[in-house]
Order: sequence, then structure tokens, then C-alpha cells
Amino acid sequence: MENALDLEGAYGTTLGRIKAQGEEKARLGMALLMWISHSRRPLQVDEICHAIAIRIGSNDLNIDDIPGISTLLGCCQGLATVEGGTSTISLIHYTLQEYLCKHSDLFNRAHATIAETCLTYLNFHHVKDFASTLHPGPRRTPFLEYSSLYWGIYMRMELSDRGKTYALQLLSQFDGHISTKTLWKSINGGLPRYMYPGDKPFPALHCVSYFGIAEVTDTLINMNRWDLNGADGAGTTPLIWAARHGHEGVVRVLLRQRQIQPDRQDASSGRTALSWAAGNGCEGVVKLLFGRQFLNPRSIGQLWGKAARAVDVIFGWRYVNPNSTCNYGRTPLSWAASNGHEGIVKLLLGREDVSTDTSDTTYGQTPVSWAAENGHEGVVKLLLELKDVNPDSADKAGRTPLWYASQNGHERTVKLLLGREDVSADTSDTTYDRTPISWAAENGHEGVVKLLLELKDVNPDSVDKAGRTPLWYAAQNGHERTVKLLLGREDLKPNTPDTEYSQTPLLLAAGRGHERIVWLLLGRKDVNPDTPRSGYGQTPLSLAAEKGHEGIVKLLLGREDVNPDTSDTKYGETPLS
Repeated sequence: MENALDLEGAYGTTLGRIKAQGEEKARLGMALLMWISHSRRPLQVDEICHAIAIRIGSNDLNIDDIPGISTLLGCCQGLATVEGGTSTISLIHYTLQEYLCKHSDLFNRAHATIAETCLTYLNFHHVKDFASTLHPGPRRTPFLEYSSLYWGIYMRMELSDRGKTYALQLLSQFDGHISTKTLWKSINGGLPRYMYPGDKPFPALHCVSYFGIAEVTDTLINMNRWDLNGADGAGTTPLIWAARHGHEGVVRVLLRQRQIQPDRQDASSGRTALSWAAGNGCEGVVKLLFGRQFLNPRSIGQLWGKAARAVDVIFGWRYVNPNSTCNYGRTPLSWAASNGHEGIVKLLLGREDVSTDTSDTTYGQTPVSWAAENGHEGVVKLLLELKDVNPDSADKAGRTPLWYASQNGHERTVKLLLGREDVSADTSDTTYDRTPISWAAENGHEGVVKLLLELKDVNPDSVDKAGRTPLWYAAQNGHERTVKLLLGREDLKPNTPDTEYSQTPLLLAAGRGHERIVWLLLGRKDVNPDTPRSGYGQTPLSLAAEKGHEGIVKLLLGREDVNPDTSDTKYGETPLS
């Protein structure tokens, strides 16, 4: 506590010295600290020097105004430094960042100022003169990338009238502006792999919807005649961009428009605004989309065509289908359940027209299966309370919710599922014939293995297509506690070799150097310490000796039933040779 107070005092004193310098030096020092403390990513030296040189509202950059980095560092009295080898500039210590955030009044309207600076730069004559197909190069325009990618984020955080004017100036020529290509390239790099943008432009309305600037969106719509449902190069509408990122203000503006089609799918994945909002946890957007409900959900199935047209004519918007499926057959509930958005799941389940057990067309997983796979206990609990949800639904590969939860070690979810009488605890998948306990044992999920072993209908010796048992997998991967649990079952056969390589659990553990597991296995009377590997004749002793596992060799040689002179059938070598 005392050290923190000392730092606060030291920072306050230094900031006082910065402000006490001449007017220009004080401006440069505080500007440097403002940019570093509010940057969205580490800034390069050239970027920050150009940013500080920009006079908001000017038509172009005066080269003579660009300060040198040594000047800037001197003006901030040692509170900033250039990172060696990276040419990025940073604060001297993370506690200074905390201090500056705590004392936000040090900088007047920081976010609005940065937004106005970025937009002033993008409206400069020498920047606008670059065609969107050209590459101006970082030396001539070092601040281009940063200003293109982040002006909208700063504006969303703090909107000013001047910033709005500059934004509309930029957006009026957005189609041919170099910043459009820069932003579009960055967005494309962050899109899912299955979304492949084409050569279509990134319209201004899509841009402000992506950034989430509601007031500018409203102004743009009133200024021009837009195709509100039109797609950009990624096949995405303005509403989908806003819904994906949870920009409720923009969604509200767009939904007020009579021609909006809220159920429009993107061209790449077939997902609607509701699907994206549900999957990304944007609960407020989901509520807004559902607020456009004017029809009895029960009548929609029979009157869909007529109802849609009627709503179009009377209200200017369409019924939002809560069961719309994307190209993978996944519903909004599937996406929300998969990502653990419990509040959205509750919203969806609160509707009478939501299908709660729809399997996707890619894997055949239901919402409860997706939730169980990712360990979203609260979502699983909500879904299991519904009569029409099958807790034991198998996907295309025969994998059940319990199978997924066991594989990934979600103990609490496993416990929930096992509390249901209609859940089979020993179902094998159709690909490898592996049961939940087999996967839990392989991955060392001790708690899950313990829960499964307490059930009478779980076979602790289940074999897959390769003849491998849960003990085989646990011994191979060195999961000592799991091995101990399995060996506690008297009905276990601990000496079972797999059918592919004829290796017993003991042989595997000895060859891989799992000394404690070897010791545990040797504690069972029904484990043969000298069982050779079929086709090779290698014994646990010969494998341990070959790999140099001295401790295991000592353990095995301490057994009277181990023959140290057994030679393998492939090379005729004994362990000692």
C-alpha cells in the first residue's frame, strides 16, 4: 500500500513538471501520454510522431510540425520509452497505465480527440489522393493503418459533433478511399475461415454498422437511399454486422426502417442476425430482434407466406424466425448453447415456437450435445428440464452428450447427465467403439472416471476396435490416479493386450517410463509381469531396459516371476544384452 502511494505521488509530481514546461512542450508531453495510454495496440514511433503533428480540422499535414522522438520523450519527463528492437513506444511501467486510467480527467475528451485526429488525417488531401487500389507505403503514410482501423472505435466510445462531421466527410467518398481497403483487409483477416470475401466494396453503411456508431448510421440512412439488406464483399448485411458485435444502438436504428429484413442470411455461412447475436452472447440484440414480434407464433407455421407479406406491408418488418438454420444446420439455440450464453438460452426457451432438440446437419449434434461438449453446466441444466429434449441423443458418429462431457473432463456436467435415468452411461461411438469411460481414462479425467465407475452398467473393461481398454489408455499416458481407480475394480482384467500391437498396460507403462503405474500394476495378482509382446517377444523388462528406465528395471527384477534372460523373437536379444 505504501509503495502504491509513493508511486502515485511520484507520477503526480512528474506530471506537474510536464505541465509546468513551456506551452508547446507541455502539449507534446501530455499528447504523447494520452496516445500511449489510449492506444488500441502498441504504436510505432513514426505513427505516434505523425499523430501528434496532426492539427484537427486542417486540410493536410505540415511536415515541419512532425516532432522527433527524442523531443517527445524529453517533453514527457521520462514517463515513456522506446521498446528496444520493436520501435514501439510505451509507458515506463504498467502502474503508470493504471494511474492514467484512474485520473482520466488529465486528458480532455481523449477518445473524441483521437477520433477527430484520425478522421482529420484520413480526410487529408494527400491521403485522399491515393486510389483504393494503390499501396501508398508506410513511409509516406505511417498513420494510415491505425487511423483506418480505429477511428470508428474511438468515435463509438465518445461521439462529438465535430467528429461526426469529419466522419460523414470521409464516408461520402468511402467507396474509393484508401482507408476502405485497409479496414476491409483487416476485417477479412478476422473473419472465420469459411467466410471468403469477394471483390464487392465495403459500403459506408456497413462500415458504421460494423463500428457500431448509431448516430452516424441514422444520419447516413436519412441522407441517402440505401439497400439496407444489401451484402458487402463478405455477403454480410449492415444488420448482421451490428448484431454480430452487439451494437444495440445500430440494431435499433436499422430495425426502425420499414424495408429491413431481419431474417436475411449472410451469403457465406447462411447465418442471420439472430444467429450471430445468439452465438456471440449479445443478449440485448436478441431482445431487440424478438421485439419485432407481432404475430402469434403458433400461426406462423401455417401462414408463413401470407403472414410475412402482411407484416411487410403493415409494419415494415418481418417475423424473426428463432429456428433459422445456417449452412451447417445449426439454429440460434445451438450456437448459444455451444458458447454457454445462458441468458440467451433462457430467452430462446421462453418462446413457444423454438425447437429445442434440432440436430445440425454437419455433425448431428443437438443443443444439449454442444453445451455438454463445452462444459456449460447451466445451459445443460436448462435444457434437461425440458420434456422434448433427449439427453441421450447420439450424433452422426454415435457420440452422446455424456460421451462429449466425459471426453473433455466436464465433471459437473457428467454428474448432471448421470442423474437422468434415460441416459446410457456406456454407449460406444460408431467410429472407434469407445465409451465415455474410455475417453475419460485416456485424458486423465479422474473425477469423471470415478463417477462412471460407481455405476453398475458401466463396463470398466470395455474394448474399442483396437482392443484397447480404459486401463490401457490410462497406463499409456501416465495417468496414475486414473490407473489406481480402475485397478480398484476387482472385475477388471488388467493384463488385456490391444489387438493392434499386442501391448498390455504393463508393457506400455514400462516402455514409457511410468514407474508409479508399473508399481501399481505389479500390485495386482492377475498381472503377468513377464507377458511378451506378440510377434516381437519383448517383455516389460526388455522394453524398460532398452529405454533406460532404471527404476522400472529394478522393480521388475525384484519379482521372482520375471525371467531376466528371456530373449525377444525379433533380434534374439535379452534385457541384459
